[in-house]
Amino acid sequence: MATMPTVTAPSNQDLKWLYLSLNGRINRSKYWLFGVVAFIIIGIIAGVLDMVLGLADPTTGYGPITMIAGLVMIYPGICVLGKRWHDRNKSAWWILIGLIPIIGGIWTLIECGFLRGTVGDNRFGADPLGGK
Repeated sequence: MATMPTVTAPSNQDLKWLYLSLNGRINRSKYWLFGVVAFIIIGIIAGVLDMVLGLADPTTGYGPITMIAGLVMIYPGICVLGKRWHDRNKSAWWILIGLIPIIGGIWTLIECGFLRGTVGDNRFGADPLGGK
């Protein structure tokens, strides 16, 4: 009978590497789970705190907690996205393509969100899926 694989939570060291280092590669699932989804949840929590505490600006909907959370998430967001570009065997400088209106966001979404990374090792490290 087949056994279910064990899922372990990432250690503090893994999270430190993920959010504070530009080195290495991550696969699509880690990008979506620990990058996109995690940052959306943090943004929602910050926004709710601003509303509950009465700090949200009625015209913009943002408050100081949301703004601080957004600023704090810039560097970790760059690190996660950079690792995803590395998995595609491209430099983290490709993050800058996101500055091109409309096309840059679509390009980043397709490359980093939907396309598989390089199979096997590349110049940025080992395949996070262990492929050869």
